Amino acid sequence: MTERRLDRRGLGRGLSALMADINASAAEDAGTAESAGIRTIPIESLAPNPDQPRRSFPQQALEELAASIRERGIIQPLIARPVADQPDRFEIVAGERRWRAAQLAQLHEVPVLLRELSDTEVLEVAIIENIQRADLNPIEEATGYRQLIERFGHTQERLAGAMGKSRSHIANLLRLLTLPPEVQQHVSAGKLSAGHARALVSTVNPAELARQVIARGLSVRETEALAQSPGKSRRRSGAGPGPAKDADTRILEQDLATNLGMSVSIDHHPGGEGRMIIRYKSLEQLDHLCQALSFNR
Repeated sequence: MTERRLDRRGLGRGLSALMADINASAAEDAGTAESAGIRTIPIESLAPNPDQPRRSFPQQALEELAASIRERGIIQPLIARPVADQPDRFEIVAGERRWRAAQLAQLHEVPVLLRELSDTEVLEVAIIENIQRADLNPIEEATGYRQLIERFGHTQERLAGAMGKSRSHIANLLRLLTLPPEVQQHVSAGKLSAGHARALVSTVNPAELARQVIARGLSVRETEALAQSPGKSRRRSGAGPGPAKDADTRILEQDLATNLGMSVSIDHHPGGEGRMIIRYKSLEQLDHLCQALSFNR
């Protein structure tokens, strides 16, 4: 019952309250820190979370953080939870990178915000902490959002509000995960920007076009023009040539498809009328669609 409540609670302690705790704990006043529940704990009493999604900690980045810690200390405390049946042991929920860098800086103790968290919340916070990192590439960030949506039932709107992002930012990143692995790899490697990749989402052969974009060093605008050239964009089966859909219509189609998990086609006429076709592949999808359409009733 507890786990079900956690899965349906929306953004609970795993994001809203916990991240608020972290922001508040950055205050330098000792009294403030103590009242916020921050403790100073020996480094050897802390252990990493074995289910931490982030596995790579580049040595150079750790050395740079360690140098900053030597000069300024750890401004933002770690988050940890007590280890069952081990009174003086704690599992790191967020801040493993700071913990590793603190060891390089030869600190003996680190500031820690202790919280009682379930396994579900621990995983959620670990994913969120990774998303908050500034050095994530667009594919890594998109993967984090997808995990939060698929594993914890969060909506794009709720994530946008809690993470301080626009809903379109999250939706646009999620669209990148519909691209072939080859194109996603180009984005991860920095050969293509997120803007380049978004222009390729609605094309017939995005991998081939991506290779052209990289080889020719095209800008985002040039990539959009290439994607909209005759024969490059996807068309509805049996629709014939017809006029190309404008960018706003294509983005709306992709946005709805991402939210519903179904194919969406919009035929919009200049006069303001039109039609929208949603294709489902199973009765389960149809049931999901009916629930989505009747949600606000």
